[in-house]
Amino acid sequence: MQNIENKVVVITGASSGLGEAAARELARNGAKLVLGARRLDRLEALAKEIGIDAKAVVKTDVTKADEVKALVNRAVELHGRVDVIINNAGIMPQSPLERLRIDEWDQMIDVNIKGVLYGIAAVLPHMTRQKSGQIINVSSVAGHKVRAGGAVYSATKHAVRVISEGLRQEVKPYNIRTTIISPGAVDTELPNSISESDVAAGIKQFYEKMAIPADSFARCVVFAMSQPDDVDINEILFRPTAQEL
Repeated sequence: MQNIENKVVVITGASSGLGEAAARELARNGAKLVLGARRLDRLEALAKEIGIDAKAVVKTDVTKADEVKALVNRAVELHGRVDVIINNAGIMPQSPLERLRIDEWDQMIDVNIKGVLYGIAAVLPHMTRQKSGQIINVSSVAGHKVRAGGAVYSATKHAVRVISEGLRQEVKPYNIRTTIISPGAVDTELPNSISESDVAAGIKQFYEKMAIPADSFARCVVFAMSQPDDVDINEILFRPTAQEL
């Protein structure tokens, strides 16, 4: 794929699911990867499997701005620049509002919104100096549609879209591209973050019936990244063909 080989790409939430699939696909296309996630053992195993330096994995909790900054700084230390960040880390502990899972609301805001903002903050100084770069933020079909039980999750994913659109307008003078990718039901560990047993059972059944492989997301990443530098793919919304909502 053109325009991917040798690009320095940082991925958060890279230990499984969408992030892992993107890492595998980009490695096949010759990108230079720096991977972050909380589960360092999973990252190290992935790095070994896809043939990247052990120094290119960093234990990263995206709710901590200094850790996200350290992840991006590792990319700059290893390669002298950062070309792309995929702000992928996310959680989805859905539940009806009346159950008052305030702790989970806080977690979703911290991971899904603040984690994206911290990723943006970490790369912007480098990309503005370079006068180049691409910021890929992961939203969701839930960022376009809200359903009962998913109000807070949808709010966080809508926030990702709003932040990304504001960013798009602000970074034009620096030749930085911005992309939102909004997946539908994709086979990842995301439903495992649902703590309410009845909600979890319904989502599990839905995913077992509908979910498509995570490499569907990876192909969207490749498409957005591989465009010529004067083409800015701002948003990709995709879902399983059979998924109605």
